[in-house]
Amino acid sequence: MQVVITAVGPDNRGLADPIIHHVTGLGANIAEIQMYDHDEQSLFAMLLRIDLAADEWPSAKTQLQQIGDLKGLSVRVWSPEVHKNRPRLAICTTYRPEPALALLRAVRDGQVPAEPAILLGNRPNCRALAEQFDVPWHLIGDDRGEPDNERLIALCDEADVDYIVLARYMRVLPPASCWKYAGGRIINLHHGVLPSFPGMRPYHEAFASRMLTYGATCHFIVPELDAGNQIIYQSTFTVGHGLKLDDIILRGQQDNEPHCLVEGVRRVVTREVQLHFHRVVAS
Repeated sequence: MQVVITAVGPDNRGLADPIIHHVTGLGANIAEIQMYDHDEQSLFAMLLRIDLAADEWPSAKTQLQQIGDLKGLSVRVWSPEVHKNRPRLAICTTYRPEPALALLRAVRDGQVPAEPAILLGNRPNCRALAEQFDVPWHLIGDDRGEPDNERLIALCDEADVDYIVLARYMRVLPPASCWKYAGGRIINLHHGVLPSFPGMRPYHEAFASRMLTYGATCHFIVPELDAGNQIIYQSTFTVGHGLKLDDIILRGQQDNEPHCLVEGVRRVVTREVQLHFHRVVAS
């Protein structure tokens, strides 16, 4: 079975060796390994993707987390095989309800074979969606909308989440959070065509460039890298000359962005695609 191991914590010597030696001692094949040292934050981060015999899974998970405790590392051991029929989703929101609503409807209708485990918001705007679809709701932002990133990760851990879906979640996850759920487990909806229009105002920038085609991008989040090679799905729409910017944005928000997110999440949870060495590949 495929297993993804992430380890994150204060930088120090001898952090990687115990984990690597343990998995090789189990006879696992290492398919991918990445290690990063964030000097500015004194942060160590590692990702291992291994092939492990299924009967080794329960004990390996416990033992690797014990190694993490000894080394002061936050270790997560995850396999897409555990919830392969209905992966568990954490859906993160800020203001706009349309993408999250479309995803919840697609799950309900069987279009996306997944389970919405929790709905999180750094603003309370989408709480009604959680109540409508009977999904546990958690407000993780303060009065200014500043999120508690450690609580976000803790809630995802408690809910045994497979994938974190940023459904127009308008906050940047810090590197430590990204690494804890690295390996193609964080899916983001960007409201513009990447890599041409990144940033917070892609509609405005495309309009200023006199574009007639607008779009949205669903991509994996990768720490410290742009989304150039991590695109899962893009959808676009074409407008005529003279259409006002407000009308373009409305069309994008109500129709195109929700469609893009649903199709992107569907491709991931059905394992049509996965992330391997920072590139999206067919599974």
